Amino acid sequence: MEATQNLPLVSGDGVVQSVVFTNEENGYTVLRLLTDDGDLVTCVGCIPCAAPGERLTFTATEEVHPQHGEQYHVVDVERELPETEQEICDYLSSGICRGVGPATARLIVDYFGADTLRVMEETPEKLSRLRGVTDKKAAEIGRAFREHMGLRRLMSFLARYRLPPNLAMLLRRNLGDGALESIRSNPYLLTSDSYSVPFSVTDTIALELGFAEDSAFRIEAAVLFELVHNEGNGHVFLPRGKLIDASARLLDCAPDACESALDRLLERREIVEETVANVRACYLERLYQAEKGAVLRLKSLIEAAADVSRRAGGAIAAIEREQGITYAPRQRHAVEAAARKGVLLLTGGPGTGKTTTLRGIVALFRSMGLDISLAAPTGRAAARMAELSGLEAMTIHRLLGAAWDEGSQSVAFSKNEKDPLTADAVIVDEMSMVDLELFAALLRALRPGTRLVLVGDADQLPSVGAGTVFSDLIRSGRVETIVLTDVFRQAEQSAIIRNAHAVNQGIAPRLVNDQGDFFFMSRRRAEQAAETIVSLCAERLPKNMKIPASEIQVLTPTRKGPCGTEQLNTLLQSALNPPAKGKSELAWGERRFRCGDRVMQTRNDYDILWERENGEAGSGIFNGDIGRITAIDPSGEFLALDFDGRRATYAREMLSELELAYAQTVHKAQGSEYRCVVFAAVPCAQGLCVRPVLYTAITRAKQLLISVGDDAVLRTMTDNAARTRRYCGLCWRLRHAFEDEE
Repeated sequence: MEATQNLPLVSGDGVVQSVVFTNEENGYTVLRLLTDDGDLVTCVGCIPCAAPGERLTFTATEEVHPQHGEQYHVVDVERELPETEQEICDYLSSGICRGVGPATARLIVDYFGADTLRVMEETPEKLSRLRGVTDKKAAEIGRAFREHMGLRRLMSFLARYRLPPNLAMLLRRNLGDGALESIRSNPYLLTSDSYSVPFSVTDTIALELGFAEDSAFRIEAAVLFELVHNEGNGHVFLPRGKLIDASARLLDCAPDACESALDRLLERREIVEETVANVRACYLERLYQAEKGAVLRLKSLIEAAADVSRRAGGAIAAIEREQGITYAPRQRHAVEAAARKGVLLLTGGPGTGKTTTLRGIVALFRSMGLDISLAAPTGRAAARMAELSGLEAMTIHRLLGAAWDEGSQSVAFSKNEKDPLTADAVIVDEMSMVDLELFAALLRALRPGTRLVLVGDADQLPSVGAGTVFSDLIRSGRVETIVLTDVFRQAEQSAIIRNAHAVNQGIAPRLVNDQGDFFFMSRRRAEQAAETIVSLCAERLPKNMKIPASEIQVLTPTRKGPCGTEQLNTLLQSALNPPAKGKSELAWGERRFRCGDRVMQTRNDYDILWERENGEAGSGIFNGDIGRITAIDPSGEFLALDFDGRRATYAREMLSELELAYAQTVHKAQGSEYRCVVFAAVPCAQGLCVRPVLYTAITRAKQLLISVGDDAVLRTMTDNAARTRRYCGLCWRLRHAFEDEE
């Protein structure tokens, strides 16, 4: 083995001796390799269709498995077909080709020798010369071998551009045996939603294949790429001029060429253009349909409202007596509005009584005999909603029956206009986290006349996905909105709540340490702040405040740097869950996962099966879900995890979907609450050093918040009220939909 410059990567060459395990769906493989140095080593990674006899040249990270010892996790691989007769026989005997077993492999190799593989692919009819091989069987063997070679060549092609082998599996699934020919004909198809290859990579491939810089494929792909890329920045559309200028800068070409490409895409309806608030807005087709459809369905729900406010008055008085409370005027107004309005928005900061009001709305709906569904964007938010209301609550994805559709390479919902929800009323909490496409999917699943109550805090960070749905609905002025502003006396005693409201008004938080539940620890250097954060979690808070580490969550604005999530998680894992004799652990690249680790799911995976102790079962673990590793299989190939009572099993190759979660970014923590939050107040990128990030971080803490870092950073964040503008037309469309009738 020869170490590369980018340690701890190593490179090596060898011949596959045996394949221990392979997953045909994603290509994850465990194999034994005889290196050119004469060592027999274990390699793991995405190496689909691997078979004994073939030669590999690989780059890998070196790992030590607790049971199996040293092994290499392959990150890049080049493959060569076997050359000697024995290697070819071993290769075919492994079952890589349907219809060819060990006996048939030996028969073919004995007859055709070193020319065997060429014959099987190019002139398989010659196989019928062999005893027992009919013309039909020869044709079937040839067809199966060509399929196998097609996948191999596709993987080799992608490997030249350092694209992952599992992309080949996806392309083959979607494009069939002609996948490589399709890519050679138009490499820019790789930039689509289905594959998400960066434009710079597809551009390199295309130019090397001889595509001209002014190729129509190239310019159209750049225009589409800009829309997809900016969707990731939260934009539902881009103004035509901005889209053309951005595409021209990306290609370093004349804007006229991009304008012509855009017009062609508009003709094919891959992009939709419509004037929105005097702006020529360019949408991806699916986002256009989501926005337009959401407005039509929302308008229908609003217009279907039934005025039952007279009957509601007596019911509300009964609820007050039953719950032993007296609603404040705005709270009573909200509960009454829920009875007479088809759609209601309820918003307010911490301590303003949203939870009490929500309980009242639930009680009123129950007194009206309505079937109620409660939902939230995250599992933790749904669990909190269930605890506060006494009713079952679930994630919006689960409510809608989300599943991954392999054909479209997108999420599909079983609940829609064809099979709607049976609920008479749907209440959604943490609405600021809901993006446009999820909101549109929810509306499609509601029957006409269903009551909809949307609850949230519009001053928190916007959704990760495209749009600013909750803020747009409020700003439209077309949806009944109750804003709770009065902080109740009990809540006002909390410095967490007082400081959250102060920050929201542009007033820096008080940093004196006599406030009871809000503390500041000055550490000018980020490295010092990191040390203090680890000490607080591992020693000081558990010992002095009797708060166990499991109830402490570290939040930081950023992933990078001494106080970013990556470094803090490494430090916190070492302090809170160090290696120990008998404690299982598993290496994945430079990460190590141990039994007991707190982890986070980093992408939506609709196929993961889970089960609760009561026998309830389902599928889907979603981006931001927090779990704990409860066991690691002795083989090192499987892990058991618990996500707030949902028990799931992860195969080793799924570790790429997990990261440690002792520290989280503020964005990832949205929708969750923690007994104690330790916030890293350290310098970060300008776009993260803003008021909504600080406000959201403070409002995640229920009982105790400790800021560690530089007071100047807290002042800067408070002063910076700038919100990145997102291009979306929901607010305008909603206003326009009602103006047409006035």
